[in-house]
Amino acid sequence: MATAAVELDTRVHYLNANYGIKSWLLTTDHKRIAILYMASITFFFLIGGLAATLIRIHLIEPNGAVFEPGTYNKLFSMHGIVMVFFFLIPSIPAVLGNFLVPMMIGARDLAFPKLNLLSWYVFMAGGILVLYSVIWGGVDTGWTFYTPLSTSYVNSNVLSAAFGVFIAGFSSILTGLNFVVTIHKMRAPGMTWFRMPLFLWAMYATSIIQILGTPVVAITLVLVAVERMFHVGIFDPAVGGDPILFQHLFWFYSHPAVYIMILPSMGVVSELITCFAKKRIFGYSFVAFSSVAIAVISFLVWGHHMFVSGQSIYAGIIFSALSFLVAIPSAIKVFNWTATLYKGSISYQAPMLYAMGFIGLFTMGGLTGLFLATLATDTHLHDTYFVVGHFHYIMVGGAVMGYLGGIHFWWPKITGRLYPDGWARLAAAIVFIGFNLTFFPQYMLGYLGMPRRYAIYSPEFQVLNVMSSAGASILAVGYAIPLVYLIWSMRYGPEAGPNPWGAKGLEWETPSPPPTENFEEIPVVSEEAYAYGAKEAHVG
Repeated sequence: MATAAVELDTRVHYLNANYGIKSWLLTTDHKRIAILYMASITFFFLIGGLAATLIRIHLIEPNGAVFEPGTYNKLFSMHGIVMVFFFLIPSIPAVLGNFLVPMMIGARDLAFPKLNLLSWYVFMAGGILVLYSVIWGGVDTGWTFYTPLSTSYVNSNVLSAAFGVFIAGFSSILTGLNFVVTIHKMRAPGMTWFRMPLFLWAMYATSIIQILGTPVVAITLVLVAVERMFHVGIFDPAVGGDPILFQHLFWFYSHPAVYIMILPSMGVVSELITCFAKKRIFGYSFVAFSSVAIAVISFLVWGHHMFVSGQSIYAGIIFSALSFLVAIPSAIKVFNWTATLYKGSISYQAPMLYAMGFIGLFTMGGLTGLFLATLATDTHLHDTYFVVGHFHYIMVGGAVMGYLGGIHFWWPKITGRLYPDGWARLAAAIVFIGFNLTFFPQYMLGYLGMPRRYAIYSPEFQVLNVMSSAGASILAVGYAIPLVYLIWSMRYGPEAGPNPWGAKGLEWETPSPPPTENFEEIPVVSEEAYAYGAKEAHVG
């Protein structure tokens, strides 16, 4: 009896140590931290999505169906701030990056495990401060915090919101630093740079942008706070400042930030295309270096946001040319994915459907971006709903489709369980249809001249707005379905096994879910990243 009691007490102690709340809040396991991030950004996504739903309900009628103009301003500001800084930017790096980077390179954890946990706490601190700002008083400047709106209005919680974004920026920097050091220093024997999965190349390029770009927007927000509190003439022309300087500083970070959101999705799509076509990636080196090229060129194109702001026309010409240039490495990826699919043994499971949706929607978003990178057409389209449509085709059609594709692909590895593939395919189709019905009409609205961020609009725009709102309701259903069946699968889904997709990569050589240390022994890599159908190892 005494022995049995001791064994029972030991087992209870083990379960409390490994599965209690304290064990999660103090964990340094990169996989658990990834799951903490997943829960957090899902929460923020629901808040941002609720704001988007209210916006579309309001815009059903030309004179506004629900809110006063001031409340509407705060609503779209909340939507933008929460979605950009607390979902789109951290979604894939913080969740899939945290979970996969060490396993993909054959390491037991990230280089700085405690710093990794700190990054989540910093992220949550910033998010709570932003939520305080939008709930108690709100922010009415838009997610861009443009001056003089952010420096002269006294009834908007700009300081606390900006400080929340400032704090969250450190989470982004710490995560990027951790990834760079890990990829440089902790690759398994035989894991050369050109044997790394393309997801790692995308995460490496993203991390470079996070480390170099985030301090710029952080300093910019500090300057906004200084001017707002002490009325120092930095940006506000009423006290001798220059608002164009704010735009230069903000977009120097925020256009590269677009690639913080989209580059990880490109890495995910590279993994999905090769797995479900059962082929080597076409032009591995070109796809890998195109990620680095996007990261470098993204720092040179910020001025295309400012064609109508009064900047030099000569500067505008240079920024226009550079904006066309940054499209080339993105096009290389799309062409190489298409070539990989050619004569492949393609299976259209849910992750592949999201990858195909990404390619179509991102291509549409990229092509419409050329109109905004051209001086003449941007003069007409600037600050219209054309910009809203373009931005969401890149961010929602691109970043979110990539995130959902990655979650569906690695969900069996994360949880050890399979989800119902029929429901997953249906959800992917609903998301694709709902997305296009929501945002394609916005291209037409912008071309016809409807300005964005207005609480009311001319009656001739109502039909297209009703279409957009109807599409948003379909899109919401498409997002809700995966939330249900993924949670269901954690308890009732069939066991997945280590590699349900027949995929290549070190992460698929571990049990599902992986043990704390990932590998019993550090693996030795002897083949290229995507050796599908290979009879012998080849160097990539």
